[in-house]
Amino acid sequence: MPLAMELASSQSRQSLGSALNRVHRKLVGRWRRLSRWEFWPPYLFYPPVVAYIVYLGIKFRSWTLFTAANPAIPAGGFVGESKHQILAHLRNADSWLPRFTILDSADLAQRVAQAEEFMRTHGLQFPIVLKPDAGQRGSGVSIVRSSPQLREYLTQASFPVILQEYVPGEEYGVFYFRYPGAARGRVFSVTEKRMPVLTGDGKHTLEELVLADDRGVCMADLYLRKNSERAQHVPAAGERVQLVEIGTHCRGAIFLDGGDTITPALEEAIEQIVRCFDGFFFGRLDVRVPSRQCLMAGRNMKVVELNGVTSEATHIYDPKFGLLDAYRVLFEQWRIAFEIGNMNRARGARPTPVAELIRATLEYRRVSKGYPE
Repeated sequence: MPLAMELASSQSRQSLGSALNRVHRKLVGRWRRLSRWEFWPPYLFYPPVVAYIVYLGIKFRSWTLFTAANPAIPAGGFVGESKHQILAHLRNADSWLPRFTILDSADLAQRVAQAEEFMRTHGLQFPIVLKPDAGQRGSGVSIVRSSPQLREYLTQASFPVILQEYVPGEEYGVFYFRYPGAARGRVFSVTEKRMPVLTGDGKHTLEELVLADDRGVCMADLYLRKNSERAQHVPAAGERVQLVEIGTHCRGAIFLDGGDTITPALEEAIEQIVRCFDGFFFGRLDVRVPSRQCLMAGRNMKVVELNGVTSEATHIYDPKFGLLDAYRVLFEQWRIAFEIGNMNRARGARPTPVAELIRATLEYRRVSKGYPE
């Protein structure tokens, strides 16, 4: 057989072997997504939680009593609430906040000019963060690194957009609650949010590294879609490649239990922040800090987002926790939400009617269809 034909035959076998391995690893990823509950779709994971909420609704004689947990936030922060308005409630905690504004003009040129003026006035450089004013689970959040990217995002955005100063460092989710009338609240949970990183070996493409990784293979479709332009790139030996940059579990971040970071200093700092928001009793603060040590000391924190009643104590997604552990935490969380709502109802707060929640949910789903991925 001529040498050229032998080489062609060898390359063909290698290509076939690579394709078969790719198919095999993707099947492995799908199996692991089914066998690891943290990757289950909502319709598989949440039915027991919904059933428990129904039980609580019967017990407290209100299906939506949890919406009274945060009287200062529409529907308690169930869906569609304005993130800009929530951050505005924290103005007295200004030192804990990154600089932000809302771009709500319908005119593209005016929005771009407003963004550029805000950045110039506050001395901000790229990158910046753009996100929908009403959003959940990181939907539509983008880290923008240039003027063309800014214009591209705003061109696609037919909804009010928050422009926020980018805060480097580590990200944590701090879940807090306080019973009305109590002198102090409690940090219920801390989640460490890690961005997945793979290390190159100088031999395999990024796609091959993702498929070979024990966890990466579970989120391979997402990671490869987010990194489509460099999927066939071969990272150098020792080169670290970060796969995503948004701290949301469903968008590829790794969530770990950060309960060991809960200190009196952290609780005191969180208490100072939330007490600036009259009418907030229950939810999660997503914060960025230079280091874990800063978080534990309660200093140099920036609150990038505050979420209401549908927040989760997301430390449950740490792989060390089993399914029953997750349900135990979520059941306790929802019980507390109903208890706080019940106490606020006694003080005159009005739970949001079911029909209003349904309308708000449908409206959010309609609007969010236009959010950038």
